[in-house]
Amino acid sequence: MLHRNTTTAAATVARVIGVTAVLLAGSAATAAQASAAPAAPAAKTHAAAAPKADFNGDGYADTVSGAPTATVAGKAKAGYLTISYGSAKGASTTHRQLFSANSAGVPGEPGEGEYFGRETAARDFDGDGTTDLAVASHSGVTILWGAKDKGLTTGSAVADTESAHTLAAGDFNGDGKADLAVNGVSGDVRVLYGAFGKDGKPAQRQTLQPTGEDGASLDGLVAGDITGDGIDDLVTRHSFEEMARGSKFFKGSKEGLPAEPTKGVDAAASGVIADVDKDGYGDLVIRTVPGGVVEDLPYDHGTVKVLYGSAQGPDTGRTTTLTQNSAGVPGANEDGDEFGKALAAGDVNGDGYADIAVGVPGEDIGSGAAGKNSGAVVQLLGGKGGLSGTGAKNWDQGVAGVPGAVEAEDLFGSAVALGDTDKDGRDDLAIGAPGEDGDASATDAGAVWVLRGDAGGTTTDGVVSYGPKALGAPEKNAGLGSSFAH
Repeated sequence: MLHRNTTTAAATVARVIGVTAVLLAGSAATAAQASAAPAAPAAKTHAAAAPKADFNGDGYADTVSGAPTATVAGKAKAGYLTISYGSAKGASTTHRQLFSANSAGVPGEPGEGEYFGRETAARDFDGDGTTDLAVASHSGVTILWGAKDKGLTTGSAVADTESAHTLAAGDFNGDGKADLAVNGVSGDVRVLYGAFGKDGKPAQRQTLQPTGEDGASLDGLVAGDITGDGIDDLVTRHSFEEMARGSKFFKGSKEGLPAEPTKGVDAAASGVIADVDKDGYGDLVIRTVPGGVVEDLPYDHGTVKVLYGSAQGPDTGRTTTLTQNSAGVPGANEDGDEFGKALAAGDVNGDGYADIAVGVPGEDIGSGAAGKNSGAVVQLLGGKGGLSGTGAKNWDQGVAGVPGAVEAEDLFGSAVALGDTDKDGRDDLAIGAPGEDGDASATDAGAVWVLRGDAGGTTTDGVVSYGPKALGAPEKNAGLGSSFAH
């Protein structure tokens, strides 16, 4: 099982050959596959498809996954991240990159407990037409710069972002330039407006105080256009000691985000924004906090709630609530399943409605200790009436066509992501299992699966799966699949 907490240098960029040497000797390898820069948020069709992470501008979505607990250069939990570039056959394990704080061109150096790659956000931060990658670590945020026909290259440190653990990217002032929100050190939010310079400096900075409550922690950030005006909004998640403190909605505008929350919404343990009913408003999909007690989350069966979007923000009067006991949703409510621990949005069947991937990492497969916390993912489909169990699918390592085998504490579904890796107009589903073991001595190496989008939802046809060994990366306690870029 994975045990969780939960100035730019020049570099030579080369195709990956011996990635372990890349991490430990400090050279960053390059790949030749990737996907298109994200569309302007004003385009309504963008609400259904997942934003593309395209680091080399070839139109294929690339898959970024973190291994934040990996040992790098002898430093425990220093962390690294992987990029599997998209292609006509989907995610590729031969066209890939790995980055850590020990890679050439990446500022800083590996440190114990840095958790490099624990959260990432992919957008075109410098406005050059290719996607860049913001990477969180204990030392702060690093932006890795994308380049056409090259992929990710060198990186720049972003000042005043120490202890970064949560990120959200969007366009909060509607100027067509990507912005970045990141947690501060005392529950505040640092909003960095683009475009960013190659030195990592944003055009403007802003600090938000979402709660005004001493000691309250910022647990997460979610960005997307809820109000349908073509400008992204921001939702913040909070807790204090063992209690959730409710989420806050900040409405984006041409002036940027307001200094104070526009309104409060339901407390959430995770969240994503997407238009599941195709009405032009992004919908806020969250995992609710049972009784408002954060400490109860690991023992909770899990509940997913949709707060439908409106011109005023999340509509608390129009909602849908789904659990594994809801009609059409695979499985059944069981303590500790954590249905909704991870959420991702995209259009898996190409019908224009956003669909939601729901991670259920505590799902037990079969009976007995062998399947305890093996984990699963439920794919829910959007439709005219919103999100429902109609057409839902369950994926776990016991399902025919899914590589691997059911094993205790794999935590399959701890992270999920959607992106069109094969450029067929349907988003593909990436699933992380950070507790997956590798070789005999490589406990908690972690692994990633990518299932292709299909007219019927998602399918195992052409499925790709890989662990650190397939990428030439260190395995033991790496926790690959702990996170994906969003």
